[in-house]
Amino acid sequence: MSRRETLAGAAAMALALGGATGCINVPGGADKPITINLNVKIDQEVRVKLDKPVEDLIAKNPDAF
Repeated sequence: MSRRETLAGAAAMALALGGATGCINVPGGADKPITINLNVKIDQEVRVKLDKPVEDLIAKNPDAF
């Protein structure tokens, strides 16, 4: 391939890609706000691990807590 053919191919490719734009038009998009409805449920579980002496202390004094 000659240099002239390579330049001609590059120029044709640049013209083809130059006409493409990354614009997306949504009908009525500018007039109305976007509304997103989310239904979210969050559950949390807390586990506490106590040392043996603390467990014994709570067992001896259940009214303290």
